[in-house]
Amino acid sequence: MVGATAAKGVAGGIYFRQATYSTHSHWDTREVDNREAEYSPFQWLSQLRGRLAGWQSEALDCPLECDCPAAYPTAMYCHSRNLQHIPYVPSHIKYVYLQRNQITGIQDGVFDNAPNLVWVILSHNQLSSEKISDSVFVELGSLVRLYLDNNELTHVPRNLPRSLTDLRLSYNKITNISSNLFESMSNLTTLQLQGNDIEEVDGGLTGLKSLMMLDMSKNKLMKIPDNFPKELQQLYLDHNNIKSVPVGFLTMYPKLQFIRLSHNSLTDEGLPSNVFNTSTLVELDLSFNQLEKIPLVSRNLENLYLHANKIKEFSLSSFCDTIDGTNFSRLRVLRLDANKISARDIPVEAAYCLRLVSSVNV
Repeated sequence: MVGATAAKGVAGGIYFRQATYSTHSHWDTREVDNREAEYSPFQWLSQLRGRLAGWQSEALDCPLECDCPAAYPTAMYCHSRNLQHIPYVPSHIKYVYLQRNQITGIQDGVFDNAPNLVWVILSHNQLSSEKISDSVFVELGSLVRLYLDNNELTHVPRNLPRSLTDLRLSYNKITNISSNLFESMSNLTTLQLQGNDIEEVDGGLTGLKSLMMLDMSKNKLMKIPDNFPKELQQLYLDHNNIKSVPVGFLTMYPKLQFIRLSHNSLTDEGLPSNVFNTSTLVELDLSFNQLEKIPLVSRNLENLYLHANKIKEFSLSSFCDTIDGTNFSRLRVLRLDANKISARDIPVEAAYCLRLVSSVNV
C-alpha cells in the first residue's frame, strides 16, 4: 500500500497499520484485449504484395493501409495509421483492428463483404452517432465483440446484432439509455458504459438476460437504476452522485458478488439495515462516501473497503453477531484508513471475529 508505515500494534495475530490513502484501484476484473499487434516499421513492404510469385491469395486482398500477417490469416491490423475511413475488409477476415485512428463515421455497407466478422475494434477514434448508419451492423450475425469506446458517440448505436457478448461504449458522450434499447441482446455478458454523461436508464437494460458485468462508473447517476438483469455478478457504480441503496437491493439480484459504490454521496441514512448482509457478496467497495458507521455485512464477505469516510467507531457486531469456534467472519481485507478511528478503537475480540484478516488498515 502506498504510504503505509510500520506496524503500530498487534492483537491476537491481527496487525494494525496506520496508512495513507492510495488512489490505486483495488480490483478490476475487466478484460484486457491482448491481441493488438504493434505497428510494423516495415509497413512499406506491404506495397509489394502481388509482385512476388506464390504470394498467398488472402494477402492480395489486404488493403495497403493495413497488415494481414500470415501468422493470423483471419486478422486485419489497421490500428494507429491516421485513417479517416474504414478500408475495404476482405471476405475471409474475422478480426479487424481499427483503433487509434481518426475515423469519424461508419458508412452503410462497409462490412457487407465480410459477414463473418467476429471482432470489430474501433476504440479511440472520432466516431459520432450521426455518422453511423442504423443498419451497418445488422448483417454481422457472428459478431461477438464490438469496441466503440473513447469516441464522440451521443447515443448507443441501434440494431446491434444479438450475437454480441462484449460491448464497450465507455468514454463517449452518451446521456441516457432509452427504454428497450437492448431488448433483443440476450447473449450480451459484458457491457461497459463508464465515463459517459448518463443520468438515468429508463428501463434500458431490459432484455439483457445473460449480462454478468455492468460498468456504469463515472457517469451522472443520482440513484441506482432499476431492473438490472438477474444474472448480474459484477456491478460498477463508482464515481456517480448516488445517495442511497434501495431496500432489499441485493435480494433482487442474488448472483451479485462484486459491488463498487465508491466515490458517491452515500450516508448512513441512505443504507437500509441488512442491505449488504447477503451470503453471495464477496467484495464491497464503499470508500469515499459520507458514512459514519460500519454497515452490517455478511460473514461470507471477503473484501471490504471503507476508507475515506467519516466512520467514528468500530462496531464488531457489523461483522459478527456472535463469536465462537465456528462462527466468524470470512473477511480477508478490511480498509478503514482515512476515517476518524485508530487502532486503539478496535477491541481485542476482533482477533477472534476477524481471524482470517491479515491486517486492518486504519
